[in-house]
Amino acid sequence: MKVLIPGGSGHVGQILAPFLKEIGHEVRVLSRQGELAWNPHYPNSLVSHLDWADAIINLAGRTVNCRYNAKNLAEMMESRVRSVEAISEALTDCAFPPSVWLQASTATIYSHRFDAPNDEADGRIDPTVGPSKWQASEKIAVAWEAALFAQRHPGVRKVALRSAMTMSATPGSVFDVMATLARRGVLGTYGSGKQYVSWIHERDFCRSIELLLADSSLEGPINLCSPNPLPNWEFNRILRRAVGAKLGLPAPAWALEIGAAMMKTETELILKSRRVVPARLLQHGFKFYFPDWKEAALEISSRLKT
Repeated sequence: MKVLIPGGSGHVGQILAPFLKEIGHEVRVLSRQGELAWNPHYPNSLVSHLDWADAIINLAGRTVNCRYNAKNLAEMMESRVRSVEAISEALTDCAFPPSVWLQASTATIYSHRFDAPNDEADGRIDPTVGPSKWQASEKIAVAWEAALFAQRHPGVRKVALRSAMTMSATPGSVFDVMATLARRGVLGTYGSGKQYVSWIHERDFCRSIELLLADSSLEGPINLCSPNPLPNWEFNRILRRAVGAKLGLPAPAWALEIGAAMMKTETELILKSRRVVPARLLQHGFKFYFPDWKEAALEISSRLKT
């Protein structure tokens, strides 16, 4: 297939594009700058790219690794929703539109919970509960998906990729940062440690995309995550052991707030309980190479450049 990836210059795109090329697809990566540039405020600039493509995987969106102030939240909302609206508008002018549109979304769309896992059918989505900053990120996720499904495009199958953290050995990735914290002795239990962590190994993420491109029966929201989320205290303990770190100092919520402010990020990323499971992938027979965190953490740590 000919696969177009707007926003593909980021971490996930750097993993996905080489994988798709490896299995025989032709890939074009669009970014805000560079040879293949695009501007979501000018949808017409996308039409020729969409006419070329058999599939589009839109990964565009401002990073969530920032302070959730009014300015950054507005930029997060605009960058996500506007990119989706631009593609939607451009599709109406295509002579040969792609047959499938995979759209980045997030497992953050689900509410903070401990009692039961969130799957696509019964997951709890209610951005009116919880801390205000958590509500803000959930509202962005809801608006992001709403923009995807707001307009019908006959012949274009749409999938919202509700992805958990993609774990890879890429320098600067989530795993790389956490491994560094572990080696410094500060990856202990965060807060109560009871909050669930959902994640997916980079290989399984890419393979799930391969399935979604090929299986025409899969559309709508799809959770991309391991079937085995686990509490923060256990997740961090396993990661410490994988990278050979013996000590992990615990950090209460108030200390995390201070640290997050210093690092210009938010504790929502580590204190919200993201208990998400990939029900629809499993129903369609997807077999995870790395369903369990211990094996995944060991494999990724073996490829880390230290």
